[in-house]
Amino acid sequence: MASMTDSFRLDGSYRRHERVVLAGSPLRLFRLSPAGQRVVEAIELDEPLPMKHKKLTDRLVDAGAIHPSPTGSRFSAADVTVVVPAFNDRPSGLTHGGEVIVVDDGSDPPLQPIVGSRIIRLADNRGPGAARNAGLAEVTTPLVAFVDTDVVVDTDVDDQWLGALLPHFNDPSVALVAPRVASTAGTSTLAKYETARSPLDLGGEVARIAPGTRVSYVPAAALVVRTEMLRSIGGFDEMLRTGEDVDMVWRLIEAGYRCRYEPQITVHHRPRSTTAGLVRQRLAYGRSAAALERKHPGAVAPLRMSGWSAAVWALVLARRSGAAAIVAAGTIVALRRKLDDLPAQESVRLAGLGHLYAGRQVASALTRVWWPLALLTALLVPRARLPLLAAATVPAALDWLGHRGPDSPTQKMGLEYIALRLVDDAAYGAGVWLGALEQRSIGALAPKFTNWPGRAAG
Repeated sequence: MASMTDSFRLDGSYRRHERVVLAGSPLRLFRLSPAGQRVVEAIELDEPLPMKHKKLTDRLVDAGAIHPSPTGSRFSAADVTVVVPAFNDRPSGLTHGGEVIVVDDGSDPPLQPIVGSRIIRLADNRGPGAARNAGLAEVTTPLVAFVDTDVVVDTDVDDQWLGALLPHFNDPSVALVAPRVASTAGTSTLAKYETARSPLDLGGEVARIAPGTRVSYVPAAALVVRTEMLRSIGGFDEMLRTGEDVDMVWRLIEAGYRCRYEPQITVHHRPRSTTAGLVRQRLAYGRSAAALERKHPGAVAPLRMSGWSAAVWALVLARRSGAAAIVAAGTIVALRRKLDDLPAQESVRLAGLGHLYAGRQVASALTRVWWPLALLTALLVPRARLPLLAAATVPAALDWLGHRGPDSPTQKMGLEYIALRLVDDAAYGAGVWLGALEQRSIGALAPKFTNWPGRAAG
């Protein structure tokens, strides 16, 4: 078995000024002792860590400031059972040296035998949560991998896709590790759009998984879970037809377990073939938000920012730019006084970037969840039309420009990309409102205001 050593990667947000570190998602400030400074310097230089580093490195890991980079694994593919929930579809391109259990979730006609797999048949279609639970009940290995039928695991040899995921389970507190789920490349307009903006693709940066962070959830399209930890929380909630995977991840985190996102491994998910199919999918995703909010209050807030940033952008939307500038300047001064051990330019950078990121969040909330209210406001308040139009179009245009690399499939798209993004957001938002009506709760529509930045020491 390969060696298993303590090694860490810095998060992309990481910045250090002597004994002060700013990093994590959400951003946090760490004031370091001399011993703590030696620990972070060793991580920065990829040198052996000092003894008794674990207290600080655990805190940095749990804040998303650094990420484990384990080598070797206590587990192999033989320790993993793959469970595939299937409804009127067969697995597409999965190789695995261990056991594969396909759960036929009431397909009509029933699925035929699949070479290398054991099929469990459910008489009625009970949904993906129930199908995964049925497979979980049959698992005897310490780890279980869930892979959907429309996911293709790219492998040159059997089980290569597990190679970068299993070492994370060297940490006994890790319950779940998920790879990147990218959209399968295609030539259609929808396929090109999904390649750039699939809701399942959470990007190429390694991350901890937690509500309110850069990677707040992962889909169960492909992930690996510690079997007994999943059983300890009762598996998937079978009452949820959509969002059951998000709920499962959040319950693991609430139980005190760690969940990791490891994009070093990428699997591919078939995109929707029609615009109507995309709309139905996004509508269903949005519809699950209210049920998730009821189980996890505050976790699905459409907007999460400091009250000061909210005030700045409320003034911008009201076309009170002078007042917005005064409030923004005031926050810079206040932050400078609060973070007096940072260089002045760093305080200005942090405050400025904080307001800019908040502006993108406001625009996203207006076009993705609050668009019915935004549309009504635009009809009734002429003064609000220009800023609301900018909120609807500028982020979409910037998003498209950000995907216009020489090898990007979307580089020849223009208005098509922007139009699909608006349809995408509108469908999701409509689903959120429908779910709120069904649950008789506005929790999934309400913003959450937070203090910034948090403080820690080590």
